[in-house]
Amino acid sequence: MLEGNRLYMGLDENGERVYLPLSMCSRHGLIAGATGTGKTITMKIMAEDFSEAGVPVFLCDVKGDVSGICQKGDQSDNMEERIDRFGIRDEFEYKPFFATFWDLYGQGGHPIRATVSDMGPELLSRILGLTEVQEGVLNIIFKIADDNNLLLIDLKDLKSMINYVGEHKDEYTLEYGNIATQSLGAITRALIPIENQGGDVFFGEPMMDIMDWIRVDANGKGMINILDATSLIHTPKVYAIFLLWMIAELYEVLPEVGDLEKPRMVFFFDEAHLLFNDAPKVLIEKIEQMVKLIRSKGVGVFFVTQNPGDIPNGVLAQLNNKVQHALRAYTPSELKAVKAAVNSFRENPAFDSEEVIKELGTGEALVSFLGEDGIPSIAHRTKIICPQSKMAQCDPAIKAAMRAQDGMSKYDLAVDRQSAYEDISAQLIQEEQERLQQEALVAQIKEDEKRQKELAKQAEKEAKERERAKNSVIGSALGTVGREVGKTVGGKFGSFGKKVGGNAGASLARNLFKMLKK
Repeated sequence: MLEGNRLYMGLDENGERVYLPLSMCSRHGLIAGATGTGKTITMKIMAEDFSEAGVPVFLCDVKGDVSGICQKGDQSDNMEERIDRFGIRDEFEYKPFFATFWDLYGQGGHPIRATVSDMGPELLSRILGLTEVQEGVLNIIFKIADDNNLLLIDLKDLKSMINYVGEHKDEYTLEYGNIATQSLGAITRALIPIENQGGDVFFGEPMMDIMDWIRVDANGKGMINILDATSLIHTPKVYAIFLLWMIAELYEVLPEVGDLEKPRMVFFFDEAHLLFNDAPKVLIEKIEQMVKLIRSKGVGVFFVTQNPGDIPNGVLAQLNNKVQHALRAYTPSELKAVKAAVNSFRENPAFDSEEVIKELGTGEALVSFLGEDGIPSIAHRTKIICPQSKMAQCDPAIKAAMRAQDGMSKYDLAVDRQSAYEDISAQLIQEEQERLQQEALVAQIKEDEKRQKELAKQAEKEAKERERAKNSVIGSALGTVGREVGKTVGGKFGSFGKKVGGNAGASLARNLFKMLKK
């Protein structure tokens, strides 16, 4: 319940009220505990109070039961007893809270999308776990895309750009630096699991405007945004990408405001261990940096997980408001986790915190919040107050009705406008057409040259044939003339010889003429 500028969270071991000051909520927090110990109810109670205070909230719903916040709670004997126990009979009201539902896959709510260019090469490199050299190549890819007005919107744009740079890397080396084929291959391989887990759905347009989460209704109540993560939770890489992008986007978009009387917005990241499992060191350092810096933007972040050990120490140190539900300790590693959780609290001399954590019942927690002076309180064994909304999944019809009324339908239809993929594809088609035209031209030139040679040979052949024919005609004519002349001259020589020497002389004269003729 909201009391002035404080969240009434429950009653401690002495029956005293435990409060979380609104002004301290941007100092971040942790809600931890084993399955079934009440983490989700604690998260919902806080979300209700933030909304009442006019603070927008973003919740991750990994089991589906957070959605019940949009329906009024069910009256029961147990609830009535709790209302009286916490002394809130006059203030308490079973009521729903208006919520906007989101889903990266667009099934349980409006889709959430971001563009590859908005993610940027640095953040994308951290998520993909790239080496320093590979990150440098990815920066070059983004730079070439920017210099050539090639928009990187979705994963097919990025993959097309990687292939394009690989095919033209020799052209870019002098201007942008060395582009190793191995690095291009490594980046492509790192994208495969992201794409397989649904990253191709997350990257796209229309891109999410983060300010659509920071809204209040007509009555000044903070909008409750619920991310349906029932499917997303099975794709941890995409879940981590989304959470990291969201924090980075908030930091980039929101102005510096310092300490406020109440936070500008509060985020609850359920199953937070998925953000850190198998994450490279550089990625964890980036998250730690973002968590540190986002406070100055007036944004509070609460990580919800089973064990505080799921959160890296550098991040855990930033979480000043702690709600530790029961931890079950049966093995040496679980006992070690209990000790680690206890060490994060200021010891309460009234009890042994290590034993208390193991024996807490459902709806109880070891709690330590920052006071208005910024000093963390000692640990209190606290019975958490009850929510006003339904402690179960909401009716699908009510959820659908809210989705139809929340004014966020602009995100429902994906837009695939012209970007790097289309531009590169068009360029490749043009280059292919030009190549085919060039090949056709070369083939035509060769064909023309071949034809010219054939024509030249034909002409030469015909010329020779004409020359032979000409020579044949001339030879024939000369032969005829020669024969006629021979006859005449031979006859003359024969007559002459006969006169001179009779028939013998005539024969001699004719033979002589034949010799001369030859």
